[in-house]
Amino acid sequence: MNLTARPVAHRGLHDAPAGVIENTASAVDAAVAGGFAIEVDVQRSRDGEAMVFHDFTLDRLTTAQGPLAERSAAELKAIPFKATTDAMMTLPELLARVAGRALLIIEIKSDFSGDTRLAVRTAELVAAYDGPVALMSFDPEIVATVAERAPKVLRGIVAERHFHDPGIRLSAARRFALAHLLHWPRSRFQFVSYRVADLTAPAPRLARLLGMPVLTWTVRTADDRARAAAGADQITFEGFRP
Repeated sequence: MNLTARPVAHRGLHDAPAGVIENTASAVDAAVAGGFAIEVDVQRSRDGEAMVFHDFTLDRLTTAQGPLAERSAAELKAIPFKATTDAMMTLPELLARVAGRALLIIEIKSDFSGDTRLAVRTAELVAAYDGPVALMSFDPEIVATVAERAPKVLRGIVAERHFHDPGIRLSAARRFALAHLLHWPRSRFQFVSYRVADLTAPAPRLARLLGMPVLTWTVRTADDRARAAAGADQITFEGFRP
């Protein structure tokens, strides 16, 4: 599997004005048709299923409110999106839909609480999948869990120079370790996905020097593309077709 052969459609090849919403079947189908690799996100439902969705809450994209984790998979699949007739997919449904036709790069979302149940479920499903696939996360503990549960599946770390999520509190020391990828002895990541504005940071530069693939996110502008061309091996893009 060549991780960097094709540009990666961020959350699928979505186009909200056209009713193609991120992380939906329509966005995935569009990416496959366009010949792109596909990046998607997974969250854990109340009953332990991996759901294809980015946010921790339902408010932004669906007609419901509140934490995704408080709903069962069946309940989540029944919640309408605001701007599409697509239903929320489970990870098994996504894998069956793509069926090896494009590289899938799946980000396992984490609140850095130490809960690895979503990583375990995702790793088990992906280990049995017959197609090109990689797993990644911002959380090194999630990546370490993938290494333990699905050692043959390619695994990566997502990072940026200054980790910021208003809903996640981390110490300055931990943020420093994330930015500089100092957790490698534990996480044993095999590729890096680094924020495009931060590609001049030491960590992605060192990774490339060591021969490790570096993806970059999220490329949207001509300036982003120039930075990516100078500092990464492939782009994760949205808003245009490379």
